[in-house]
Amino acid sequence: MQQETLLPCRKVFSDTLFELAKEDRDIVVLTSDSRGSASVENFAKYLPDQFIEVGIAEQNLVSIASGLAGCGKKPFVFSPACFLSTRSIEQIKIDVAYTNRNVKLIGVSGGVSYGPLGSTHHSVEDIAFMRAIPNMTVILPADINQTRILVKKLVSHSGPVYVRMGRNPVEDVYSSQEDIPFEIGKANILKEGKDVAIIATGEVVRIAYEAGLLLREKGINARIIDMHTVKPIDEEIIVDSARKTKLIVTVEEHNVKGGLGSAVAEVVVRNFPVKMVIIGINDQFAVTGSQMEILKYYGITREDICNTVVD
Repeated sequence: MQQETLLPCRKVFSDTLFELAKEDRDIVVLTSDSRGSASVENFAKYLPDQFIEVGIAEQNLVSIASGLAGCGKKPFVFSPACFLSTRSIEQIKIDVAYTNRNVKLIGVSGGVSYGPLGSTHHSVEDIAFMRAIPNMTVILPADINQTRILVKKLVSHSGPVYVRMGRNPVEDVYSSQEDIPFEIGKANILKEGKDVAIIATGEVVRIAYEAGLLLREKGINARIIDMHTVKPIDEEIIVDSARKTKLIVTVEEHNVKGGLGSAVAEVVVRNFPVKMVIIGINDQFAVTGSQMEILKYYGITREDICNTVVD
């Protein structure tokens, strides 16, 4: 699970989409003065007819994308997650979701990727916002290999989708050699176990997996689940995990309210109530620091997850 070169998911997402856009002229990339952050410079340079720079105007960004979708195009909107999920929330709700337009909203540098810039640039409420909007699909890829598969799925998928990725390079969860299972709305079991189910989403899936390895050393068998799609969530695997383990721990780079933990709890309480622990950012504006410092502060590390299960 260790690769030689670490890359950010946003870079791999954009590069993969660029290759597909060469053959599919309906693919159009829009951005809000964030082509560097989104790594979409290739579109501006080599496919200018399929690239629209809106500037710092996220509301217009989303509305223009909706119009393009109405004309049969396949718009991909790139913008920092902290701005895309807040400044343009009305346009996302009405222009994209209410009209059920085929717009892909790509929130880059999500979570606490912009750690040192503080709460104005943290995006730890976006999952809650997006999953509460009807017609919206919400996806958080775990690594670059899954991201490549995701991009190909999104090009052929019809309907509104919000994708959240971080800013920094990530380690592999999936081997580039294996046939990576990826189906929107269907979680992946990374490791089987009967004592506890650890369900994670996005780029902290790797941390959850490593926590499972630490627990194994302590004689605890953890089922590790990559819940890449938070909406529609895989209810079947959640209920099965509740029945088999009797303890569910969720891990997310998001507020503990309204995100993955809340989504899982909604399924658990309606089907097979068991003890749950939700690990994430406490219900507060996150502290300022590097991404790893913030994750450590809130107990989102393999050691802290392991200790939570043991305790």
